[in-house]
Amino acid sequence: MNEKGNKKREWIKTAAIIFLSVMLVLTFFSNTIMNYSLPEVATQYVTSGSITAKIRGTGVIESGDPYEVGIKESRKVESVAVKVGDEVQKGDVLLYLEEKESEELKAAQKNLEAAQEGVVTAQEGVRDARDAYYAAILTGEISAEDIQAANGNVSVNAYRQQITDAQNVVIPLEDKVADLEKQIADVDAQLALEGGLDTAAQDRVPAAQKALETANNSFTAADNAFINAGKTLEAARKEKETAVSNGNASASAAADEKIKKAQEAYNTAKTNRDNALAAKNSAQADYNNAVANQAGREGSQTKANLEAIRASLEVEKHGVENDLAAAQKQLDDLLSVVSNKLNLDGFEKGIAVAQRDVDAAQKVVDEAQAEVDRLTAEATGTTVTADIAGTVTAVNIVAGNTTTPDTPLVVMQPEGKGYTLSFSVTNEQARKVNPGDRAELVNSWRYDDVDVVLASVKPDPNSPGQNKLLTFDVSGAVMAGQTLSLSVGQQSANFDLIVPNSAIREDNNGKFILIVESRSTPLGNRYSASRVDVEILASDDTQSAISAALYGYEYVITTSTQPVEAGQLVRLADN
Repeated sequence: MNEKGNKKREWIKTAAIIFLSVMLVLTFFSNTIMNYSLPEVATQYVTSGSITAKIRGTGVIESGDPYEVGIKESRKVESVAVKVGDEVQKGDVLLYLEEKESEELKAAQKNLEAAQEGVVTAQEGVRDARDAYYAAILTGEISAEDIQAANGNVSVNAYRQQITDAQNVVIPLEDKVADLEKQIADVDAQLALEGGLDTAAQDRVPAAQKALETANNSFTAADNAFINAGKTLEAARKEKETAVSNGNASASAAADEKIKKAQEAYNTAKTNRDNALAAKNSAQADYNNAVANQAGREGSQTKANLEAIRASLEVEKHGVENDLAAAQKQLDDLLSVVSNKLNLDGFEKGIAVAQRDVDAAQKVVDEAQAEVDRLTAEATGTTVTADIAGTVTAVNIVAGNTTTPDTPLVVMQPEGKGYTLSFSVTNEQARKVNPGDRAELVNSWRYDDVDVVLASVKPDPNSPGQNKLLTFDVSGAVMAGQTLSLSVGQQSANFDLIVPNSAIREDNNGKFILIVESRSTPLGNRYSASRVDVEILASDDTQSAISAALYGYEYVITTSTQPVEAGQLVRLADN
């Protein structure tokens, strides 16, 4: 019995000791346990120092005054002579065009041919109306008695014979005029073609010669490089032979590496030489063709000869037209003998209507001819050249494509003109800069002699209420299409209170920061977050100058493991 009582007391004693030990441990470590449940915050001192309120942005350089080169006709491009970045002088060739008429000129010539056919048709209408008039007299539709009464004592048969004879004169003359007009139209077509081909021949020879010289120079350089690469490869092979002969394994391995590199260089040089040779042969063929074309042109019918032929045809046509007018007047006079006394209004009105159709058709011909003349006068030869000196910033067409009238084919930056660059910023950032501020280039060591000045601050068209568009004037060693990163803004200024940007918070009541306040307890220090309203005076990429009810050197919360509010207990991160 005593033994059982002793065991029970021993158990109670042991349990009490364990309980007291646990309570003691919990009491000593309660501070540590609670800390692990609190948000962990990182802090920095509120300090004093300087702020450079700059803004940064990236933009693409554009031409400040681009010059666009185009033509007013649709022509197929044979080759493009320039690429972006090329510097060209006034008169340099930009594009080569095929030796063919433009689509607009072809269409205008077809319209002219159709209009001329319309005149012929209308003239046939006049002829038909007159023939109906003549037929009415000749076939008896107008009676012999009426003719006799209107024409006095003249024999009706004799009168009708006079009309037939007059018709036999008029009709061949009309046919002759139509034939001469067709011959003149053919000569005009040859003149348009001949003038373009003469210009083409004259332009092509010097251009082809220059291309041939360039190709020859390229081949010479590639051939020399090929020869030198062969010598290098041969030397490496001899070095290998020597190393093997001497039994030097290390030198032999080194020689193998040299042979490998030399062989690669030799293969590359051979490819370059083959390509250069092909380009040289092609340029030689182009030059030979240009020379042959010019020689053929010089031996063919010249523009002056064609103009002389046209002038001769015009003189002949004018003479025939005079003869036709006289013959037609004689015929009309014969008709007027009776038409003035007989009621022939129906016939005469038919002739008048047909003649108005001729006049209208001739007006269409005149307009179509004027369009052909205009297009012929404005026609581009086989080259498109630069009107100014400058740098090519864009090439909007490739060989084989057809040009579109008045569409820029090549865009140039005029010599001596500047460039521009733009990027968007917030309205708040825009208030920190002014036109005339000089910008700095990010990674400025990569650029040489580049000057960037803020030219304007305007509403951003893509976000007019919230953003501003900063436009800079750029000068120096740059080109259109290049991307630059800039920084621009105020000079450095000193401030008493500076905090990291990550410490700035904002809610409906405005901007604020959270600082850490400390108080002592029996179990150690306790830390809590306290709100301080602030006003931002200046900012850069990493920190801000503030105005606030602070003494300086307070701990400001920058980051936390959980959301933190004013008055909340926190624990400090180990530094």
